[in-house]
Amino acid sequence: MINRQSQCHWQVTQQNINTEFVLEFLEKFSFEIRKKTFVVLDNARIHKTKAIKERIPYWEKRGLLLFFLPPYSPHLNIAETLWRKMKKEWLDPPDYLTEESLAYAINRCLADMGKERRINFSHFCLS
Repeated sequence: MINRQSQCHWQVTQQNINTEFVLEFLEKFSFEIRKKTFVVLDNARIHKTKAIKERIPYWEKRGLLLFFLPPYSPHLNIAETLWRKMKKEWLDPPDYLTEESLAYAINRCLADMGKERRINFSHFCLS
């Protein structure tokens, strides 16, 4: 996850991203927030499962609110901008040589977000 101030919350895995992974990630995140927080999700099937929908009332009580983007709107998902910049600008060909080197490079990029690396999302803001 990334916000418009280039702050990231992430977890790297070599497993498939499934409902359980998303559920555990959001559950943990819901205990870390200190103010009302919106998480914008696309319409991936794993984001709309019964298990996710059942947790929404509990997360809302903790201040975590989910907002689902309209279908077919990757241009509204700022995480897509992050991945595009990472793949085209920040990752180097040697980073792709092994799973370990790729995981390290991705973690390095995400850890640098908001510090060494920033994305200007201002052109997405409405006045």
